[in-house]
Amino acid sequence: MLKKITFLIFFVITIAQTQLSVAQITYNSEIGVLDSLHSAVLNESRKIYVQLPDGYNPDSSYKYPVAYILDGEHHLNALNTVHSYYSGGFMPEMILVGISNDTNRNRDLTTSIVDDPWIKESGGADTFIKFIEQELIPYVESIYPVTNYRTLIGHSYGGLFTINTLMYHSQLFENYIAIDPSLDWDDQKLVKQSKELMAGEKFKNKALFMSLDGQLHPSDKSITIDNVVKDTTGATFSPRSNIAFAELIKANPANGLTFEWKFYPNDLHGTIPLPSIMDGLLGLFTWYQMENTDKINSPDTSLEELSQIIKNRERKLQSHFGYMEAPYPEDLLNMSGYMNMDMQQMDKAKMYFEFCVEYYPESANAYDSLADYYVSQKDFKNALINVTKAYELSGDAYHKKRMEEFMGK
Repeated sequence: MLKKITFLIFFVITIAQTQLSVAQITYNSEIGVLDSLHSAVLNESRKIYVQLPDGYNPDSSYKYPVAYILDGEHHLNALNTVHSYYSGGFMPEMILVGISNDTNRNRDLTTSIVDDPWIKESGGADTFIKFIEQELIPYVESIYPVTNYRTLIGHSYGGLFTINTLMYHSQLFENYIAIDPSLDWDDQKLVKQSKELMAGEKFKNKALFMSLDGQLHPSDKSITIDNVVKDTTGATFSPRSNIAFAELIKANPANGLTFEWKFYPNDLHGTIPLPSIMDGLLGLFTWYQMENTDKINSPDTSLEELSQIIKNRERKLQSHFGYMEAPYPEDLLNMSGYMNMDMQQMDKAKMYFEFCVEYYPESANAYDSLADYYVSQKDFKNALINVTKAYELSGDAYHKKRMEEFMGK
C-alpha cells in the first residue's frame, strides 16, 4: 500500500492524534484529556490531565510507557512539548499524565509537618503517595493503554516529593526527574534521612535527574556555584541543600542509582522546568536513542550485520523496559524495506518487511508490504498468503481486490 520510498527516514512520521473516548472524560486543547477520579485515601476528587501519543490507535492493543508529572495543570504543556519534539528517535512514545495539585499543594507534596504560620497544612506526602500507588496508578492502568514502565517528574515541592518517593517507594517508578527540589524543607530532613538509605544496592535499575536554578542568592551576585557551599546564611540554604544531596549520591556509587545533576546558571526557579524536563528525559533515555544509523543507511552493510543490529536493539530495549518492545517504529522498518527494493537489494528488503510483520503482527499494512516484495519476485502464491492476512486484519476492499488479483495469476 505504501508508495516506494527513495530515501531512508529515521524518525517516525506521526499521524493525526486520536483521543481516547472514555465516559466522563472531556478534552481540553491546552492540556490534554481532563479526567478525574474520587480518592478514598484523600477523601476528595482529584483531576488528572492525560496526553495520548500522536501515534495512538484505539484499535491497537499496543501499550505505552507512562510519565506522571506533578502540578500537571502547569507543567504538562512543557512535558508534552519536549516529548512531541523528541519522541521516536530520542525517547519512546509515552502517555503523559499530569496530576493536579491545585487543591492543597503544600499538604500533598511536603514530607513532614512544620510549624510555619505561612503554611496552614503540611506533611501529607505519605498520604499522597498512597493515593498514587493504590488509586491513581491502578486507575490509569485500567483506563489507558500503559505499561508498568513509569517516570515521575516534579518541580520545587514536587521535586521534594519526587525524591522522597525514590527514597521510600522506589519500586513505583523507574525514572525520577526532580526539578530544583525544595530539599531545604524542614531543615534538610529528607537529606539527613537519605544518608542511611543511600547505602546498599536499593536503587539498582533506577535513574534520577536533578537540577538547580541559577539564583543562588537573592541579592548577592558574588555567590556562585563555586563558592555557594561555603556560605552559611539562610539565603543560600536551598541551593546548598540541593548540592548536599547530589554529593551524597555521588559518595555512594554502589547503590546502583543512575544519576545526573545539572546547574542552570541562566534560569530562575520559575523558568527551570522546561530545560530540566528536556535534559532530564534525554538523559534518562540515552539508552533508547537510535544507534548505528550510519550502518543502517549504508548500502554496503551486509544483511547479517543489519539483522544483528536490529536484534541487539530489541534485546537492549527489553532489558530496560522489562518487556518486549519493537526495536524500531513500523513506518521506519517499512520504509527501509521499500528503499532497499528501490536499490535492488531484495534480500534486505525482505528482511525489513519480515521484521515489520514480526514486530507488528496486528498491522495489515505490514503484511501488504511483504506481499509487495513477493510480487516483485513474481511469487504470487506467497503474495496471496500475505495479502489474505492483511485482509483478515483490515477487512479493506483494497486488500480484497488484491487477493482476487493474485488468485488469477
